[in-house]
Amino acid sequence: MTGANDVLLPAVAGAFHDRPDALTAAGQRMSWEQLAGAAAAFADRIAGAGALAVEAGPSLATVVAVVAGLLAGVPLVPYAPDSSPRERQHILGDSGADMIAGQLDGGDGGEGGLPVVAVDLGLAGRSAGRFPEPAPDSTAFLLYTSGTTGAPKGVPVSRRAIATDLDALAGAWQWTSADTLVHGLPLYHVHGLVLGVLGALRTGSALVHTGRATPAAYAGAGGTLYFGVPTIWSRIAADPPAARALAPARLLVSGSAALPTSVFEALATLSGHRPVERYGMTETLITLSTCARRLRRPGTVGEPLAGVLTRLADEAGRPVPHDGAAMGELHVTGPTVFRGYHHRPEATAASFSADGWFRTGDLATIGPDGTHRIVGRVSVDLITSGGYRIGAGEIEDALLACPAVTEAAVVGEPHVDLGQEIVAYVVAAGVTPEQVIDHVAGQLSAHKRPRRVHIVDSLPRNAIGKVLKQDLGGG
Repeated sequence: MTGANDVLLPAVAGAFHDRPDALTAAGQRMSWEQLAGAAAAFADRIAGAGALAVEAGPSLATVVAVVAGLLAGVPLVPYAPDSSPRERQHILGDSGADMIAGQLDGGDGGEGGLPVVAVDLGLAGRSAGRFPEPAPDSTAFLLYTSGTTGAPKGVPVSRRAIATDLDALAGAWQWTSADTLVHGLPLYHVHGLVLGVLGALRTGSALVHTGRATPAAYAGAGGTLYFGVPTIWSRIAADPPAARALAPARLLVSGSAALPTSVFEALATLSGHRPVERYGMTETLITLSTCARRLRRPGTVGEPLAGVLTRLADEAGRPVPHDGAAMGELHVTGPTVFRGYHHRPEATAASFSADGWFRTGDLATIGPDGTHRIVGRVSVDLITSGGYRIGAGEIEDALLACPAVTEAAVVGEPHVDLGQEIVAYVVAAGVTPEQVIDHVAGQLSAHKRPRRVHIVDSLPRNAIGKVLKQDLGGG
C-alpha cells in the first residue's frame, strides 16, 4: 500500500497490472489505462480552473471527470443530477466553480452561465503534458452537506485526508487488489465517491457500479466486497435468493445510517455474512469501523481507525464515561478531520470545541473495550422526557423487533407536562398503533415507551437512506 504522501491513485499511475474490466458503470467498461488516458486528456482542458463542478451521475464520465480534476489539481465540486435549480445555484455560486464537466461542449450555456467542457470516454491516449502530483494538503473536493437548517455548507476535503482514510480502511477491511468492489451508491457523497471510487483506484480493486442498487443487481455482480446503506441491505434481506447469492463474497459493509439489528441478523442467516458497520461524516471522512478480522456485533460501529481519537461530552462539555451506557456527543480528532467550512467561519467555530476537537452532533456510547455505538443525532435523537434522557435509537430497535414493523423513526415532540413526549412513526402492516405500543412495553422501561404511534406508508429519506426526522410531524 502506498503512503499518504505518494501518488493518490496508484491504479491510474500504472501501479497495478491493467485489466479490461477494471471499471464498470452504466453498462460500460474501462481499463485503468483507458481511464488514465481519458482523464489526462480531460485534465488538459481544465488545467488552471479554480474549481470544476461535476454533475455526478453513476457513469464512467463522472469517474473520468473526477480523476481528471485530481490529476490537474483542480478542486472538484460534485452535485446530484436531480438537485433542484436552487440547490445547484447555491452550490455553484458558493463554491466558485468556473466550469462544469458535461456530456457536450456547451460554451457559456451551462448552469449559471458557466462553460461546459465535454468528457470524452474515447480518448485512450496519454496527455502530451505531465501533471505533477499536487500537494498533499491541497483541496481535492469541496463537498456540500446539509444540516437541519440553512443552505448546504461546503466541506473542503484534502488529498492527504483521503489517502490516509483509504489506507486505514484498507487495513481494517483487508481490502486489496484481489477484490472486486460492488456498489450502487450516489457518486456525489463520501460513501459512493471517495470510498466507492477512489478506494478502488487506491487499492487496485476492480469496481462495479450497479446503477440502481437493487437486490438483483447486487446478487448478479459477482463481487467480493459490497458497499450499501441500510435501505439497500433491508431490501436484500427481504429477498432471500438475492441475499443467498452474496454468500461467495468476502465482506459486506454498511454505513451512512444505523443498520437495524433485524436486517443484520437476516443477512447473517441468509448470506453467512455478519456485516461490517462503519461511521463517518463528510467533515471527517470515515473515523470508526468494525475490523474484518474481529467479531461484528449488530448496532456497533467498531473502534477508531488508525490516527483517530474519540471522546464523549455532555451538554456542558464535561467528559462522559466510556462505560457502554452513558450517552454523550461524540467528538473526534485526527488526520482526516477537515479544518473548517468554506466561507463559513461562524459555522466552523460552532463545530469545534475550545480545544480543537470536531463536535459531530451525534449521540454515542463507548464501551470499556472501545466499541462505539451511535445512538442518533443530539438535535433530534436525544429526547428529554419527564426528566429522563432517552436515546431514540433504543426505542427504534424495540419497534423493529415487532414482526409487523419494517421501518421506524422516533422523535421527541413538545409536551406541556413532560417537556417532550416520545412519538413513533412506523411502516407496518396488519397491526394497530396500540398493538405496537404493547409490543414495546414488553421490552423497555415505562419512560421509554412511545406515547403515540403513527402508522405511515413510508419514512422521508435522503439519497443515502437517512431518515429526515425534521420532516416527521412536529419533530
